[in-house]
Amino acid sequence: MILAGAILILIGVLLFVFGIRQQDLPEPEPVSPTLYLEQRKARIYEGLRDLQFEYRLGKLSDEDYQHTKLELQRELAGVMAEVDGLLPKEKAVEPRTPVPDPSNQCPHCGAHFEQAMKFCGECGKQMTEAAS
Repeated sequence: MILAGAILILIGVLLFVFGIRQQDLPEPEPVSPTLYLEQRKARIYEGLRDLQFEYRLGKLSDEDYQHTKLELQRELAGVMAEVDGLLPKEKAVEPRTPVPDPSNQCPHCGAHFEQAMKFCGECGKQMTEAAS
């Protein structure tokens, strides 16, 4: 009797475990293609900080410090180049030149200003002609 109950429980557990369909499982979270490189970059920056700290404490000679720092900077440049290669390139946007607002132009000397002013910064006269 106990054996029959244990077999039924075992069959139920096996059906439950192997009865899960693939489409019932949740989608795995997408892994960033640059995650590994970002972590590597953080470790290099940490190494540079530690190197500078040890140099300031006098644990490293000038030659060792410069050599190790150069190696870490080269490795960092390589990692950053890899990250740049994996990220999508954005379209280059040409900076727009601001169109001068005619109300920000002095009627007396013709100087242009970014914002409206009461008096001209060049000639010192009032900016509005009606106030003359």
